Order: sequence, then C-alpha cells, then structure tokens
Amino acid sequence: MNVTPQSTLHPLVAPAPELRPDETERYSRNILLPEVGIVGQRRLKNARVLVIGAGGLGSPVLLYLAAAGVGTIGIVDDDRVEASNLQRQVIHGMDDVGRLKVDSARDALHAINPLVRVEVHPLRLSGDNAVALFQQYDLIVDGADNFATRYLVSDAAEVTAKPCVWGSILRFGAQVSVFWSTHGPTYRDLYPDAPPPESAPSCGEAGVLGMLCGVAGSMMAAEAIKLIVGAGRSLLGRLSIFDLAAATWRELRILPDPARCPVTHVDSAHGGCVVTEAAARGREPITTEELRELLSERASGRAAFDLVDVREPDEYERARIDGSRSAPLSRLRRDGCGGLALAPEHAVVLYCKAGPRAHAAAEILREAGHADIRLLTGGFDQWIAESVVS
Repeated sequence: MNVTPQSTLHPLVAPAPELRPDETERYSRNILLPEVGIVGQRRLKNARVLVIGAGGLGSPVLLYLAAAGVGTIGIVDDDRVEASNLQRQVIHGMDDVGRLKVDSARDALHAINPLVRVEVHPLRLSGDNAVALFQQYDLIVDGADNFATRYLVSDAAEVTAKPCVWGSILRFGAQVSVFWSTHGPTYRDLYPDAPPPESAPSCGEAGVLGMLCGVAGSMMAAEAIKLIVGAGRSLLGRLSIFDLAAATWRELRILPDPARCPVTHVDSAHGGCVVTEAAARGREPITTEELRELLSERASGRAAFDLVDVREPDEYERARIDGSRSAPLSRLRRDGCGGLALAPEHAVVLYCKAGPRAHAAAEILREAGHADIRLLTGGFDQWIAESVVS
C-alpha cells in the first residue's frame, strides 16, 4: 500500500459555487484563515459529513460542523434522550428528554445555522445498511460508544474508501485518530481484534467527565474540517491520547498492517452494538415474548427464576421490567455476587439496555458457579420496543 506522507492531504471536497453575501459574513472568521479562505469555505459548503451517534462525542462534533458551515450533515442514532445524557451531550436539553436524539440534534443545528442541511437517520447501523449509507457522504465521523459499531464503521469505511475520523472516551481519558484505508491505517490496524464486551466498562458503568467529550469532539470536528479543505497535518497514522485528570497529552504512530487482509465487503450479520447469540458464547438467549410467558408462569407459581437488571441504579429507577431486581454491573465488577443472594437452583435471566453489560454480568455469575444463565435478546430497549408495538 502507498501511504501518504503525514503532511497536508489534498482537499477531500470540490468547492461549491460562489458564496452568497450572508454566507461570507457568517463565515468571515473561517475565511480569514489562509488555510481555509473563500475556496476552503466553498469546500465546506459542498461537503457531506455523516456523524455516527448524537451522544457525548457526536454533540460537539455536530455543533461545530454546523457552525463552520458544512453544507450537509447526516446523523445516525436510534436512541432517545435521557436525563442522564445531559451531563455531557450538550446538543440536547431538558425539553428534549424522551425525543429521538436525531430529531433533537437536527433542531439544535438548525437553530445554530439554518443554512446547513441536516439529514436524520433514526436507525441502528448494521451490516445491511452501513455501506449504502456511507456511499452518500464524503466523510464519516465515528462517535460510537461500543466496540462492535466501531469495527462496523471501520469496515464500511474501508469498503467505500471513505476517510473516518474516530474518537473514544472513558472516565478522564480519550483517544482521537483518523483512519483511511486508501491513504493509511484503519481502526483494525490499531485494534486488530474486538475485545470481549466484559473487558472494558462503558461510560454508563464507569462514568465520564462531561468536558472530556467537548475536548475530544472538538478535535474530531477539527480533523474533519482539515480533511475537507486540505489544511494542516491530519491525525492519519497518529493516535492522540490525552488524560484530563493528569493534563497530559501523548501520541503514538499507527502503521497499516501488511499482513492484514483488506476488507472487501461487510457481512449482513455485522449487527452493530447488539450482542448476538454467537457472541453470548453458549449462553441461552431468551426473547421478550419468552420472558413474558416465563414471568406469567412465575406469577402463577409454575416457574422459578431470578430476573436481574444489570443497568445502573438511575436507569433502573427511571424504568424497569416489572419483577426484576437491580444488580448494577459496576457493583458486580467490584463486589462479585456477594449480597445478590441468588438461589443456586434457579435460572437467572439478565438484561441491560441492549446486551453488552448483560453479557459481561453473565461472565461474572458463571465464574461464581451459576450455570443456568439466560440473556434477554436486545435488552431493555427491545422489551420497550415490543411493548409499544403490542
């Protein structure tokens, strides 16, 4: 592979027609930069950027891309705004709680810059839709919060030859880089194999400093702007790592792995952030319909099992499956099964928001000697979705 030297890359997007007077006034501080200028601003106007996630990282990315004058911004997210999001997801407000994040984000962007076109995609990214969606855009910004979606984004970006600006956050630390298969490394060159879901806690378990999202998201937006206009030195081939608790910054070099097989297609089984049955490694899944029947049988005394919600206490207090008990994964990681008092002869059904935390909790319970463990397919999100449909 020919790897572009880590100097300025060619502009990603051709310029749009001349700017109108109101656009020239609005973007005057961009235009004053020699690296941007009038032509660069016209490139931004002509650019189409797809942002994966309207959460902690997506919020500052979206806000700054819109303010900068990126002409078309796509947003992929199937989640709804929750009160606990507002500590870091600054694109949403209290009035948005319960709304689809893509709708809330669209309204916020239009309030900032009505000249920007916002395309909303209220869906879960999957192997069935990722490639077709990526083909509609010039650049992908990955603000996903789980490993499976990051690998899916990387693979779809490689298949479509799109550059991908990537970031990851947890507690006080963040990582930011740029991946582009035709010019340098991809996410799979940095992390060849997906770690098991239980190997790292999510922000919902471990917490995250809200301001960290602003720092990382601003860097990601800047990398996107630089690629579009062809300015500065890209993070392509470099990983920026920073720790806000220690106020330290460091950098690692990333090279394409010559032994890695190029990704030529995205399998339809590539299912985003939901833990699949295969990923459950032999643990028996249970569907929402089966769980409803089992709960009915337990209520009539014909069945005995423990239904355990491994989400955090604030999530459990807002909404839960009736008949469940709370055992946050963060507590299980810290204290094991002590205090949970599960009957060893009972089956255990675990659920979280979508699946990964339940999978991690199942590993802890298995090591503690519980053999009959079932995972709710699709988690609480699927339970709610099917409750609405029914």
